[in-house]
Amino acid sequence: IDQLSNEELRGLLDLSKKCRDTYGKASTVDPITAPKPLTGQSVSMIFQKRSTRTRVSTETGMTLLGGQSLFLGPSDIQLGVNESMRDTALVLSRFNSLVLARVFSHNDVLELSKHATVPVINALSDLHHPLQTLADLMALEDHFGDVKGKTLAWVGDGNNVLHDLMLGGAKLGMNIRVATPEGYEANEGILETTKKLAAENGTEDVFLTTVASEAVKGSDVVVTDTWVSMGQEEEYEQRVKEFDGYQVNANLMGQANPGAVFLHCLPRHPEEVSDEVFYSPQSLVFPEAENRMWTVMAVMAAQLGKL
Repeated sequence: IDQLSNEELRGLLDLSKKCRDTYGKASTVDPITAPKPLTGQSVSMIFQKRSTRTRVSTETGMTLLGGQSLFLGPSDIQLGVNESMRDTALVLSRFNSLVLARVFSHNDVLELSKHATVPVINALSDLHHPLQTLADLMALEDHFGDVKGKTLAWVGDGNNVLHDLMLGGAKLGMNIRVATPEGYEANEGILETTKKLAAENGTEDVFLTTVASEAVKGSDVVVTDTWVSMGQEEEYEQRVKEFDGYQVNANLMGQANPGAVFLHCLPRHPEEVSDEVFYSPQSLVFPEAENRMWTVMAVMAAQLGKL
């Protein structure tokens, strides 16, 4: 997200809303006659890690835009195993207009991007999750309108979702407060970039703590994510123990400002957030999930110059 200028971020969010207005279920536009700006275009979708929202949103969104998508799971190609990353990038670039990659290592995204001759979209890596941040920011703007001056509190693991959310939030003028258990802090380099963006955009300095309630106090948005990401299953018992006190429940939400909302990128687990909060009017998780489609549509259209 920090690779985007503030104007480019604003443009993608506005285009995402335009996609929803045009193709959404509330639209009066006939799906048959709706614009198909990506007719004749295609996206190859590399998935080292499974996902409901990323796959369904991309395939459905590309179809609505008139293009085609091709799912490439671990059993379809052996990325960087039997064929080098460089060769994969060069071959897919000959077939497809875009490459979307959901991978374990961020270096894989960088390697694909280095050698591909078409745009490469990061659909998730261990360091970043920019498409999720676009969906989150869209949900917050839908709810609050202008989010400048609002305070966003993160409670949980200092992971890829946090990284882009604090970058994007700072670019939109949000105050960032982060609570992570000791040993689970955000990437130091990304944290420093966030602090610079906060200063550039006139927000408060990034607040860091290991106490969940301290981060949530005075916040307008409370966000958490899974404590155990894919590939960390063997650490489950240890992580659940070390994240004790980090569940977002009614008591914790009560520390936030009146009217505060809750976000979670899904899938969720009960230890991370109580049902009372997850299914409450404060929860924006399902509009947030829907926005994954409008935002990836906007990114694909923008990358191909079909605005």
